Amino acid sequence: MNMMDAIRSIRERERSPKDLVNETLGTIRKKNPELNAFITICEEEAVREAEQLTREWASGTFRGPLHGIPVAVKDLIYTEGIRTTMGSVIHSDFVPCEDATVVEKLKDAGAVIIGKTNTHEFAYGPTGDVSHFGPVRNPYDPSKISGGSSSGSAAAVASGMALAGIGTDTGGSVRIPASACNLVGMKPTFGRISKHNIFPLAYTLDHPGPMTAGVEENAVLLNVLAGPDPADRYSLLESPPDFTAELRDGVEGMVIGLPAPYFRLLDPEVRAATERAVRKFESLGAKVIDIDIPAIPEINEAQIVTIQCEAAAIHRETMEQRPGDYAPEVLARLEASMKRAGWEYVRAQQERPRLIEAFNEVFSKVDVLLVPTLPFLPTLIGERKTIVEGTEIDVIPALLSLTSPANFTGNPSLSVPAGFSREGLPIGIQLIGNHGDEAKLYRFGYAFERS
Repeated sequence: MNMMDAIRSIRERERSPKDLVNETLGTIRKKNPELNAFITICEEEAVREAEQLTREWASGTFRGPLHGIPVAVKDLIYTEGIRTTMGSVIHSDFVPCEDATVVEKLKDAGAVIIGKTNTHEFAYGPTGDVSHFGPVRNPYDPSKISGGSSSGSAAAVASGMALAGIGTDTGGSVRIPASACNLVGMKPTFGRISKHNIFPLAYTLDHPGPMTAGVEENAVLLNVLAGPDPADRYSLLESPPDFTAELRDGVEGMVIGLPAPYFRLLDPEVRAATERAVRKFESLGAKVIDIDIPAIPEINEAQIVTIQCEAAAIHRETMEQRPGDYAPEVLARLEASMKRAGWEYVRAQQERPRLIEAFNEVFSKVDVLLVPTLPFLPTLIGERKTIVEGTEIDVIPALLSLTSPANFTGNPSLSVPAGFSREGLPIGIQLIGNHGDEAKLYRFGYAFERS
């Protein structure tokens, strides 16, 4: 059952919030031991909240669009009274005294926080298999990665242990696991969702985002999560639109761009799935054109400099005090980050407005960009080299290669399921839009999903 079905079943009084939460907890008991999606299961709190929501429901009162819906929250996002670990032994006993803004918004809309999900340690990795609490396993093949860093949220939703998940995306950390787990994952425009009380990886690259089974519920969730927040200095000031407004408008006459830099080195099955998606959009009446974005190499380099320098600033003190408590791979990435020079960071930020403008020039010719989310299929847990088109490549930078440009530019990007490999592993495509164009991305995603 997806989130929209659950919302309807509660609205039509077929089931109560308590029924839904108890069913979800039963699924967690059955599936979490294998998949390791949750660090903390909020059973006591969820049952108590579901009972209160059921009393309200029985009297005809609905708090909001998510009344009674079980949602999984990445363990980087602060939850009052519930431990929040960042996937690290360093914070394994940390209990926040207040909620993140996104959690407040979920609760105000009637959602039930069902648990805190496993994450690549400090969100600094796209595989999701490096955590103090062990690797998250892919529901479609437990020997494979679920993608990271929002690994647990993806595995939870994909296996029915939650009806929606909240992740964070700094270089692809919502879209990568969404693609690997056959989900819809949205990285909205930078500042669209508040980052207040979310542990940072990189101040100017972090984007919280929703993960769901389908497009419509993703848009519903973004409606709940989006909006200005004075507590977040990066928050967009304008009120957001209704992200479901264009869902059913179709794509006839719209223009899709295929940017050459995103298609250079792809697993043949990913390439084939992307080509099928292109043909499907053409059959729906969209026009598809090849385009180039010459600034992509510069954007990629500036994104790497930015994430390294900002992560180094966040972790410098802790690394000096407790270097042995980091996972070796994460420590190595942070040590490399420390070696970046200040002038490189300053130059990347000075060039940022020009690079964003160069990226967005393409939207004078096209409505959206269509690219693969990942260049290859989910790899084995712990695997750090893979072969693509006869070339051995490093898994970590390659996983980030197609998603991270939109983090630096702040453009919204939606990953949607695009079929399966011969072995049954999910493949995703990514729709990228101009700043503020989330509703348009959902329109494309919904047309593709329905077809």
